[in-house]
Amino acid sequence: MAKKSKGNRNQIILECTEHKASGVPGTSRYVTQKNRKNTPDRMEIKKYNPVLRKHTIHKEIK
Repeated sequence: MAKKSKGNRNQIILECTEHKASGVPGTSRYVTQKNRKNTPDRMEIKKYNPVLRKHTIHKEIK
């Protein structure tokens, strides 16, 4: 049986903004959920980038 939708919750992907500019190979991405009624805009969160070894801004993609 298929899993039912959780209403207004969407699964989103957050990608590092500084990683592309640095020229280092690879990407830093996180998968999370957001409530589309409370936050209809694209999210921006400071998350840890293990490749750059520092906290950077991650923006919602897609």
